[in-house]
Amino acid sequence: MIRYLTAGESHGPELIGIVEGLPAGLPLSAEFIAGQLARRQEGYGRGGRMAFEKDAAEITSGVRFGKTMGHPVSLKMVNKAYLKDDANWPHTMSITPVKEQPPEKITLPRPGHADLPGVQKYRFDDIRPVIERSSARETAMRVACCATARAFLDYFNIQIGGHVIQIGEAGYDSWSQIREIADPLLASAASHLGQQADASEVRCLDSRISKDMVEEIKLRRKEGSSLGGIYEIVVTGLPAGLGTYVHWDRKLEGLIAQAIMSTQAMKGVEIGLGFESGKRHGHQVHDEIIQKDGVFARKTNRAGGLEGGITNGMPLIIRGVMKPIPTMLKPLKTVDMKSGEVTDTRYERSDVCALPRAVVVAENVIAPVLANAFLEKFGGDSIEEIEHRYNSETASDVDIVK
Repeated sequence: MIRYLTAGESHGPELIGIVEGLPAGLPLSAEFIAGQLARRQEGYGRGGRMAFEKDAAEITSGVRFGKTMGHPVSLKMVNKAYLKDDANWPHTMSITPVKEQPPEKITLPRPGHADLPGVQKYRFDDIRPVIERSSARETAMRVACCATARAFLDYFNIQIGGHVIQIGEAGYDSWSQIREIADPLLASAASHLGQQADASEVRCLDSRISKDMVEEIKLRRKEGSSLGGIYEIVVTGLPAGLGTYVHWDRKLEGLIAQAIMSTQAMKGVEIGLGFESGKRHGHQVHDEIIQKDGVFARKTNRAGGLEGGITNGMPLIIRGVMKPIPTMLKPLKTVDMKSGEVTDTRYERSDVCALPRAVVVAENVIAPVLANAFLEKFGGDSIEEIEHRYNSETASDVDIVK
């Protein structure tokens, strides 16, 4: 099974990642990973760091001649911010003890950030360590690690695409309006939807709504505030029968929710109609079963591709909610940890709205979850072995479901 671990700080020397469980023989390149990292850095509302921090992950082990060996894959990403002379990050983030002129301690915790809880947990007298690790900068390496699982899904034509459906007050009016625009793009694969979304600077499929979203970001930037929003991730090509209803900790909904909610600034997740289901009666929620070309299917996809913790062969639809970034040009009130005085928060460079970038993070963090569900059913030690099992078992499944 695939698992990964990241290490590193926002302004430290580098980010490190280790991915374990990839089968042997999977084509994997730094260029594929770089493509996902580049997408993560795009989107209207981003901060100044994106202007110079062009992320690239170097594969340092686990791959030979462009294919995985079944060993752990290690990744390294240099932080260019660490090398910038004007900020003196090598001094601020020194790994060895600093005896002369120690860096300034930050003692103003920001509401809505990990600052104060992190200090309370680890008993720091300086917020800097919390800022450095809790920063969304960590998602750069997380995307790199998860992109390896995405390469595995791609091999079996399981495609992932995401788009923004709400930023602040700008967004779609209803579930049906979203489906009218998004679903036709899924006829080929979810990757087509993702490509269309990437063409928008806010990753929205509707050009009119995109303009409204940009204006919303401009307004909040002028006010010195920030914005969050809602995005939708769609996955196509998943066979029916991945996941299980047998144990609570193996249900696919729960594992997906954990992946989404473990990402910085996420405050909610839903599958299919999600919370809208609570406003409707049963005949407006459940998907009637039909036969299409002799195979079971659904008339609609309000369940979002999951029933009872198991994929049902329909596109998987996931939504996530991102809160507004807690670092804002217009300060909030806080309490100085050193003096105990009420004062304004300190400004750290950040985005006004990171949602268009967060879509790419969400696309990738669910990849290991889905890859593991796939491996649980069709697993093996090599791509060749997995492919053989997948082809033979799906051929048998056709006879079962007819």
